[in-house]
Amino acid sequence: MKRFYDAVDLRRHEDDDQGGGGWQITLDGRGLKTVGGAPQLVPSHGLARALAAEWEAQGEAIDPAIFVRRDLADYAIDVVSREADEVARKVLRYGETDTLLYRADPDEPLYARQQEVWEPIVTAFEQRERVELVRVSGIVHRPQSEASIERLHNRLTALDPFALAGMEIMVSLSASLIVSLMANEPDADPSGLWQAASLEEEWQADLWGREAEAQERRDQRKQQFLNAQDWVRLARGD
Repeated sequence: MKRFYDAVDLRRHEDDDQGGGGWQITLDGRGLKTVGGAPQLVPSHGLARALAAEWEAQGEAIDPAIFVRRDLADYAIDVVSREADEVARKVLRYGETDTLLYRADPDEPLYARQQEVWEPIVTAFEQRERVELVRVSGIVHRPQSEASIERLHNRLTALDPFALAGMEIMVSLSASLIVSLMANEPDADPSGLWQAASLEEEWQADLWGREAEAQERRDQRKQQFLNAQDWVRLARGD
């Protein structure tokens, strides 16, 4: 598709009796809508600027691959805002089988490394979220307590649709609700937390050798994780 606009701007919408406040991208003065036909309003100026940058980056021909944030905004508005509980429960399933809670057998060398890297993160998470989580050695599933699951479910449903959409991406990439929630705390080190979530994969790569294509895929997943974390940060207005 040929580029059909010249000017990319932002328009501020104030809250009204029906809600609907936020920032909207305009192309030659016309406000954008989602695929579902709703006004594409995002909650912060920073996030709106990030969406505008995708439109500004287009050349003479539109490249749909550039519209990563636009597509995520549409998903947050058209889907997550209407199905928040369902999406939260989908995300919560990663908490029930969290990578950081499933360790090697205690007599294996990997176990000591997991304890060293993962246990401080899990302990800090438990204190922050006021939950108690079951650690497992081996692959046999053990359920978490109903109280902990309920508290984490409430934590997720308290997120706005934009943050929850970003969280869904983060947990699908890291297989860890713990890492994804901790990465969005103000004092977080998202890159370090991603490395923690990738510990087993990196351990195997160090043990058996690193293959270029596999490393490229790992690097791509890391960048996608960091992009999703940045999305959540922008949505909060940080």
